[in-house]
This record gives sequence, C-alpha cells and structure tokens, in this order.
Amino acid sequence: MKLFRYTRDEFYDNAMRDYPAVFRGFYLVVIAILFVFSKLMWRWNVENASYLEPEGDTGSVIICNHTSMAEVVSLVPHIVRSGRRVRPIMKSEFNKNPIVRWFFARVGGIPVERGTADMKALRRAQHALQRGEDVLIFPEGTRIRSDDQPVEVHGGFALMAQMGKADIAPMAVCGFRDVTPEGKHLMRPVKTWMRCAPRVHLSDAPQGLKRSERLQWFEDEAIARMYGVRDELRREHPGRR
Repeated sequence: MKLFRYTRDEFYDNAMRDYPAVFRGFYLVVIAILFVFSKLMWRWNVENASYLEPEGDTGSVIICNHTSMAEVVSLVPHIVRSGRRVRPIMKSEFNKNPIVRWFFARVGGIPVERGTADMKALRRAQHALQRGEDVLIFPEGTRIRSDDQPVEVHGGFALMAQMGKADIAPMAVCGFRDVTPEGKHLMRPVKTWMRCAPRVHLSDAPQGLKRSERLQWFEDEAIARMYGVRDELRREHPGRR
C-alpha cells in the first residue's frame, strides 16, 4: 500500500490534497483539536482576515512576527478553516527529533537550512505556491522573547514569493509572549490578538528599480507592514507583547 511507502520527501514535494487519505483525515482531526484548544486558551481573533485571501490562483506567502509556538497553533487552524492549505516553513533542526520530524512532514511543514541558500526548500515553497497552497514563515527566524533580544530578519520569503509569482500577506500578533512568560514552561490562558496588513505585490515596487532593488523593496515593504500592525496592537493593548 502506498500509505506505507509514502516517503518524507514525498510529503514535502507533493500537494497536501494528494497525501494518502488517512493522513488527510489525521490532519483535519489535528486542526480541529488545535482550533478548539487555542480558541479556549487564548481567545484569539484574526482582524482584517480578508487580507489573507489570495487574489489569483497562486497561494500567498504569509509572514508574521514570532514570540511563541502558540501563534502557529492558532494561526494554522484559522487558515485551514478558511478552506486553504498552508505549509509552515520550519528550521531543519526540528528534524533531529524523529517524532517531530514525522509529525511536521504530515502536516505540510517544509524544512529549511537556515543561514544557507537552501534551493531545495525554495523550490518546494515555489511549487506549493503555484499549486495554490499558502506558505507561512516567521522572518525573525526564532521566537523573540524580550524587546532586548537581537532580531535578525531573514529575507528569503521575498524570493519565495517572487519565484512562486505570489503576493506577501503580512500580519502580526500581540499577547502571545505572555502565554509562557520568561522562566515558565507551562502555557497559561490569556487573551491574544492577530491582525493582518494589506497585501504586498511585487508589481507595486517603484518604477525604475533594478531587479535586485525590486526584490529588496518587496522584502522591506512587507516587513514594514508586519511591524506596523504589531506596533498598532501594542499601542492598543499596553503592556502586552
């Protein structure tokens, strides 16, 4: 049976709709559980959610700031419940754990070697976008647990979008850092917020820019919108991060 011969690379390379039926069912059960759990625990809502909707046949590159794994647990079920499939980009270090590696492959994760020009991951993301699947990436590369923590934004997401002829859908979260306060390990119930910013189109870049400059504009504009809505949320909810 193909069920027992479906390799990890096939999960990475093929459309999620083509996964063996048992794994498609497993995925939907996991999404339903996470949706109920995260809604009860963190009472989140996605503001301006229409900005996540693609305007054509390709998927979207969704970027978001990152403070807690709870964001993934909340955001992915929201996207799936809207009728879409989303491929989270994950750091390849997760693949060192066989259980995590098994799970992430079956829920659409695409591993990437950070700090390298990982063309295999870029091609996988490109093909996913061209099939109409969304790609979720946290450009900060790791969870930002305090405002004093150095932040290095990784710009590969703009190249992914360009290769897949996709828009970038920036968004931000607030309050998720309080889910597991510094020095604590157990998640706690708190109110959280998510807000989407207007989509960024590569065609919106100013005229006269060289190709590399247009790509840099694409990246910079998306990041500016992501942090713009993050800062809006922080002003509206003082003391929450």
